[in-house]
Amino acid sequence: MENINETFTDFFLLGLFPPSRIGLFFFILSFLIFLMALFGNLSMIILILLDTHLHTPMYFLLSQLSLMDLNYISTIVPKMVSDYLLGNKSISFIGCGVQCFFFIALAGAEGLILVSMAYDRYVAICFPLHYPIRMSKRVCVLMIIGSWIMGSVNSCAHTAYVLHIPYCRSRAINHFFCDVPAMLTLACMDTWVYEYTVFVSITLFLVFPFIGIACSYGRVLLTICSMQSTEGRKKAYSTCSTHLTVVTFYYAPFAYTYLRPRSFRSPTEDKVLAVFYTILTPVLNPIIYSLRNKEVMGALRRVILRFCSVKMEQHSH
Repeated sequence: MENINETFTDFFLLGLFPPSRIGLFFFILSFLIFLMALFGNLSMIILILLDTHLHTPMYFLLSQLSLMDLNYISTIVPKMVSDYLLGNKSISFIGCGVQCFFFIALAGAEGLILVSMAYDRYVAICFPLHYPIRMSKRVCVLMIIGSWIMGSVNSCAHTAYVLHIPYCRSRAINHFFCDVPAMLTLACMDTWVYEYTVFVSITLFLVFPFIGIACSYGRVLLTICSMQSTEGRKKAYSTCSTHLTVVTFYYAPFAYTYLRPRSFRSPTEDKVLAVFYTILTPVLNPIIYSLRNKEVMGALRRVILRFCSVKMEQHSH
């Protein structure tokens, strides 16, 4: 009975910002980045929905990436902001489980969507004639559904474990969200077997996909080098460098954090690295994909012009 009482009490998130002027500066900066990420990703989703020129597999996948980023940053930052402003650092046991589930599900799904996007570019550039068959609407929908389902199934397993282990040390999680490795340090049982499953999970959802992405872009770059048209070469190179920037920013800190043994990790380092994949990546994705992309900028102009012309017509009537 005591064990149950021990398990179902609140946790405390120690947070990211120290209570000083520097802490306040970084808090304001993070909040502004959060608002930019919300605006950027929502704009991207709406733009892809409204402009028929963007109704292609590449942009459907991009809209899913924006949707995942939107949910992903919203799972973590609002709680972090309220903790800092209200000074209430507690999070309920169930609340921690919910945050844990969404974080792992969205992280896994995003990893798989990035692979789908790499495959899409690989087929488009290396096998342009096969593209309509290999990347049909059906294949695209299957990739999207598969990413969401696999991310969620993986997350269910991890969340169920984290909610079932007994916690009998301090309740203070030295992080700004309910991160599994940070929670494991509070467990009063040996968790090495579970840590091995985390390693397997990260390998399946991050390492293998990253190798796949690197190989596909390697092939793409070889194909680009042999292209005759300079314009085509420039466009393909621009798309690939954009994708690789996003992928590296997302995968590298994630893999470095979770694949290191516990003895090599420090809570401060983990928190700083987590900022990259929880706060910076969601804001960078829409910026990188839109500013480096003529099609997106063209779609934005078309939608704004269409909106303005509708307004003008309403005023004239």
